[in-house]
Amino acid sequence: MKKKIRVLIADDHAIVRMGLASLLNAERDIEVVGEAENGEVAIRKAIKLRPDVLVMDLIMPKKDGSKATAEILDTIPDTKVLLLTSFGTSDGIAHALAAGATGALMKNTDFTEFVSAIRIVASGGRAVSKEIDQLIADDPPVLDLTQRQQEILSSLARGLTNADIAKQFTIRESSVKDHLTAIFTKLGAANRSEAISIALRKHLLKL
Repeated sequence: MKKKIRVLIADDHAIVRMGLASLLNAERDIEVVGEAENGEVAIRKAIKLRPDVLVMDLIMPKKDGSKATAEILDTIPDTKVLLLTSFGTSDGIAHALAAGATGALMKNTDFTEFVSAIRIVASGGRAVSKEIDQLIADDPPVLDLTQRQQEILSSLARGLTNADIAKQFTIRESSVKDHLTAIFTKLGAANRSEAISIALRKHLLKL
């Protein structure tokens, strides 16, 4: 008998995990070996269970799917990661794919396509939907902001002036301007309001 594809499901909604597990276990060639409710649990269980395929929700508490994917594949590169997301921007998806995920689907994907994607990635193929490929093409991901740039961006969103920000971080106003120039370049923004708008849309702000 052909070996079953061992699947671990990571999603912060219990009803989603239960539903997927029930449907997948009904497939003759698939076996759900575990579930995880957040990114940190996904890492621990993936390392312990070593599934063939990890179905990973992109947005989860404690550690998001992108960061969890990178840590898991750094430790167990033979596991294949299939992202499931309803997230409307490209950044997290692109970062997870760059980290080694080989599949990505929207959560409204037909179940038949979802099962097919599991089989494709399990066999070493790529299963990224045309919708997600187009999303990444239309909304290029932002280059990673440094921790200080993230802090300054948050201060900017709170309405602080350059002088306020300089005082907050005990740096010169000229340094603040240099940081803002770098932030605008990475975000593809022309000014402060556009930078804040893009950051909010891409969920980059921690307010």
